[in-house]
Order: sequence, then C-alpha cells, then structure tokens
Amino acid sequence: MADRKKTVRVTQIGSPIRRPKDQRQTLIGLGLNKMHRTRELEDTPSVRGMIDKVAHLVRVEE
Repeated sequence: MADRKKTVRVTQIGSPIRRPKDQRQTLIGLGLNKMHRTRELEDTPSVRGMIDKVAHLVRVEE
C-alpha cells in the first residue's frame, strides 16, 4: 500500500475561450481540452502548480 501513488481527479468546468494562451496550454498539458472532461493525474508538485494556475477553470477531487 505504501508504493501506491496518490492521484488527483481534475475536471474542466470552465471554458478556455478568451483566456490567455498560457492558461489554454496548461489545460492541454493537464489533458483537458473540452468541457466536463476528467483526468486522473499523479499528485506531484508540478501537477499541483499547473492546477493552481487554472484553478478557476477546473474542479479538483482528492
């Protein structure tokens, strides 16, 4: 159980239309490019930083 990696579920709830290009590219980097799409991502500092950058466009579940 200790070797099991923690994951975080990220769902896109906001549209990237009329957002800065770096925010659109961050959503693509997270694997989100359409509304209501969900991805299970490994909980790492780099992923958390990307989530913080587009926190107003995504919903996060632990």
